[in-house]
Amino acid sequence: MNTVVTSKEAILKTSRKLIQQKGWSAVSIRSVAAACGVSVGSIYNYFDSKAALMGAAVESVWHEIFRRPEDASAFQDIQACMIWIYGRMEYGCKQYPGFFTLHSLGFMREDKSDGKRRMQQTWQHILQGLCSVLKRDAKIRPDAFTAQFTAEEFAGVLFSLMLSALLRQDYDPSAVLEIIRRTLY
Repeated sequence: MNTVVTSKEAILKTSRKLIQQKGWSAVSIRSVAAACGVSVGSIYNYFDSKAALMGAAVESVWHEIFRRPEDASAFQDIQACMIWIYGRMEYGCKQYPGFFTLHSLGFMREDKSDGKRRMQQTWQHILQGLCSVLKRDAKIRPDAFTAQFTAEEFAGVLFSLMLSALLRQDYDPSAVLEIIRRTLY
């Protein structure tokens, strides 16, 4: 058995490993406890239900996939940002097969509202990040955004294209980069 789990993060790390090795259905209070080498009660000290464990695991996976890189150059312009995001989406699909599809379809049947809330929080964070990059990008021509066509609206378009790419499992950002070039530069 593994070393004794002493933190919530260690439990989530073990949950992510189980997901990578055996898929989402492998995650339960019992399987995580066994993989951690602790009693079921130890897991309940941190998570009061399987739904709570799964919700935290989902959030943990989102954070792993889209954690900020050490090199901040990925966020100096919208093109670099989109290349980074598409690369992270590809990484996420390789590391956690079916994650985006399962999560977006609300696989957490026991507590759909919590899963939906966590997904919306992550999506809102991504949208805010896109807006921030759009507003800082020195390459964007000054008249690109207007009162009728805002950076927030364009971020929504980019986000919709990202979701579409996830469903198609197409991680080539070249079409999005062309839209950015024609629209903003």
